[in-house]
Amino acid sequence: MLLPRDGEFVLASGAGFGAADAGRDPDCGAGAPALFLDPDRFAWHDPRLWRSGDAARGLFSVDAERVPCRHDDVVFPPDASFRVGLGPGARPARVRSVQVLGQTFTRDEDLAAFLASRAGRLRFHGPGALRVGSGACADPSGCVCGDAEVQPWICAALLQPLGGRCPPAACPDALRPEGQCCDLCGAIVSLTHGPTFDIERYRARLLRAFLPQYPGLQAAVSKVRRRPGPHTEVQVVLAETGPQPGGAGRLARALLADVAEHGEALGVLSATARESGAPVGDGSAAGPLGSGSRAGLAGGVAAGLLLLLLALAAGTLLLRRAPRLRWTKRERLVATPVEAPLGFSNPVFDVAGSVGPVPRTPQPPPAQQAGNSSTSRSYFVNPLFAEAEA
Repeated sequence: MLLPRDGEFVLASGAGFGAADAGRDPDCGAGAPALFLDPDRFAWHDPRLWRSGDAARGLFSVDAERVPCRHDDVVFPPDASFRVGLGPGARPARVRSVQVLGQTFTRDEDLAAFLASRAGRLRFHGPGALRVGSGACADPSGCVCGDAEVQPWICAALLQPLGGRCPPAACPDALRPEGQCCDLCGAIVSLTHGPTFDIERYRARLLRAFLPQYPGLQAAVSKVRRRPGPHTEVQVVLAETGPQPGGAGRLARALLADVAEHGEALGVLSATARESGAPVGDGSAAGPLGSGSRAGLAGGVAAGLLLLLLALAAGTLLLRRAPRLRWTKRERLVATPVEAPLGFSNPVFDVAGSVGPVPRTPQPPPAQQAGNSSTSRSYFVNPLFAEAEA
């Protein structure tokens, strides 16, 4: 057994370690080399290694927000060993504070001194950088996570076990919300809000009044950049995780109706929504949602019927005025049924920030358990390192 000169050998409480000459035991064979798992395989940008400390049942986070955001507090359990890579170094990981080995770092100078120490080098490695000192989110409407620039590394780490490719979605016209790595089946509701909007209050309303009526759905609520442009909006991703499809579309319509009735009290100025197609093998129709979607469908049906009636009237008039005209090949005259359009594509939602969970619109999962950017301080703990295995 070869042990590193600068490393740790972690044993469970009460465990022991011993070595003996294998030649003295007749039951021992010649043996074979055993390779220990790569201790550098854990990366800061891997969403699978993080868990939000304030996650609620029924909520999830899009993939980019499953990694600590710039307003979050990061906590490494003090009684566990870990080693994490800080990434390629193109962009520093930036958070509000880092708690490690019982110490809490809120200033770059103090954290840099720790990272340069023997204990710091043992636990953090790679060319990347870690920065602290971002303020807490003071906006009641929420704050943008700030991980959009490192999302390529987040998605690369997340999809590495899958060969770098997203699994196929189980529905046509799947959506990809802002911050999501792969397409999702569900719906996305985009909210344009005023100064009185409170994202925590809206999230609590969603959990209390809506989600219990739609089992098999998960929701992600966060503020994202609206593309194109510098403005922001609140993205509500409704992801279908149960065996019965269609719930995300129904919930999206319920949220639109709720905004129409209570939008002023909630501080919501407008809302738009879009859902993914029906799951493969399902016969239900799918398409854009919104206040005019059903009217558009009805208008398309009416227009089709009107064109059919006009064609029949013109044909009758032509036969009356030209009696020598005759229907000579009736076997070739097959009536063509008029099909009502299933919906109309809306270019507004061709961008990544449109409605989905659509899997998340994004367009999207997910997601996703990331720290939600809000007025309340959230923190991340890493369950992987809660066990002494790194």
